[in-house]
Amino acid sequence: MKDPVAAFHALLENERLAADSVQALSEGQRERRLMFGERPLCVAMRPQLLTSRRYEQAVAAAEGVASALAALEKAVLQDADLRRELGLESEEERLAMADPGFKFSSPSVRLDSFFADEVRFVEYNAESPAGMAYSDNLTDVFKQLPVMKAFRKRFRGKFLPTRRRQLGAMLHAFRQWGRSATPVIAIVDWEGLPTAPEFEMFKTFFEDAGIKTVICDPRTLEFTRGKLYAGGKAVNLVYRRVLTSELLARGDDTLALREAYSDDRYQRLYTPAQRAAIRRHVPWTRRVRPELVAHIARRRKTMVLKPNDEYGGKGVVLGWTVDQAEWEAAIEVAITESYVVQEAVEIPRVPFPVALDGIRYLDLAVDLDPYLFNGRAGGFMTRVSAAALLNVTAGAGSVVPTFVVEGPA
Repeated sequence: MKDPVAAFHALLENERLAADSVQALSEGQRERRLMFGERPLCVAMRPQLLTSRRYEQAVAAAEGVASALAALEKAVLQDADLRRELGLESEEERLAMADPGFKFSSPSVRLDSFFADEVRFVEYNAESPAGMAYSDNLTDVFKQLPVMKAFRKRFRGKFLPTRRRQLGAMLHAFRQWGRSATPVIAIVDWEGLPTAPEFEMFKTFFEDAGIKTVICDPRTLEFTRGKLYAGGKAVNLVYRRVLTSELLARGDDTLALREAYSDDRYQRLYTPAQRAAIRRHVPWTRRVRPELVAHIARRRKTMVLKPNDEYGGKGVVLGWTVDQAEWEAAIEVAITESYVVQEAVEIPRVPFPVALDGIRYLDLAVDLDPYLFNGRAGGFMTRVSAAALLNVTAGAGSVVPTFVVEGPA
């Protein structure tokens, strides 16, 4: 059978193999604490299967847009007019202008996309994006599923680990910063979050690599005599998971950067190749302004409203899922706060086997979110959901590993 997806589904027709795989997925997640609050991270029974060609398309798209991001960042730091366009508060601008001490101000990022006929990026996660440790551990569970073992006897391919790339990017930045000392890592985020198991997974991974690591709440950090302390221990390499906007207790214009990627006024900032990547892979996106209200109101069925800097799907309004009155009320909120409006993109829906009272096949929306480390793609997070909004934090859907199919075994 040439179609990898059809071949995988055919294997699940073996009732014993399917039942053993469902049990292995459930037990493997419990053993590895792959839970989001009380929910298992994954109920889908197969990974995202990418052909080598689609994998290469996704990587090229991500790296092309990342190159444009780097050009935009450089221009913003040099141009006060551009910074004013972003509407930064004075403290945000002060932090943005500070020299990080290394080449890439965001050594690891994630670009969230939908890949139907073309890759279309809808969100840029520039601050220590989540999901890497979850995905790597989930990959280890999938490798042991009887159905996955049977599939790999028929098809060659590879999973795409990301934790080691994250650590590599952090250590590269640490060395550029000019420190010859041994790194001591602090993983920093608020206490009591449902993502806490992922922090523990990273701590174990870093310590297995020989690096002392602590997990702490930002409110417990102390800066004394030029050193940062977490729980009385000096740390010199921070893996910051808490967002800048949360630290400053206000919205940041992270998503508003997207406006510059597709606005004709900023074409001069980019090379021809970067402009081509923007046209091909970034949908029309603008900050919500009074002069756009009538246009946005008329195009409810093809538009999305998003807060500039939120996560977990908070505040996102999909125009086609609400009536006109609700849409216009959302626009009124967007005018008074910091929002962007974005052209809707095609969301692919494909049949996935799901462990619900045995195995059922559901048509699920699928995204494909490449991680980039120092501008180079290195693995993906993939989410599947019955809902139009794919966000595990919001309670919608599963994370699944990505497996690149290279050919028949």
